[in-house]
Amino acid sequence: MDNLTNRRTSLKKIGMAILGTFGLGIANALGKENTPKKEVLATENQDKIPLFSGGVRHGNTLYVAGKGAHFEGDIKAHTDHTLKELEKELIKHGSSMEQVLKVNVYLHDLGDYHGMNSVFRGRFGKNPPVRTTVATYGGVPGDSLVEMDCIAAVD
Repeated sequence: MDNLTNRRTSLKKIGMAILGTFGLGIANALGKENTPKKEVLATENQDKIPLFSGGVRHGNTLYVAGKGAHFEGDIKAHTDHTLKELEKELIKHGSSMEQVLKVNVYLHDLGDYHGMNSVFRGRFGKNPPVRTTVATYGGVPGDSLVEMDCIAAVD
């Protein structure tokens, strides 16, 4: 190695040591008591030890588990029902559709994309959340044509 390479390597090591020390100082100053605790929200219709939580609140963020529609109907009826179920959970835990940051949409059939969009559009206010939409291989559990979960801010 030449002198320039040695100097750069030494500077990187010194820089990392300073950052590491500074980072530890901040972490110690904050203390564990300032770290928000995970609050698991009630999960209905599950055994004593549920497979998953219906939702989790961590600080000012709410994570709502997937909701679907488990009845006969088309994609529009299933989408409407699923969005209403998400909204119920959001309101129940201090949030709203307007505070949703991210939505994941799982379709039984990608051919339902436009029908789902026609019902989805406008349900989250003027500034919709970011969204990922995928068609699931093998379908959505429980014979729903759509399932959605979300992440929202909480006041």
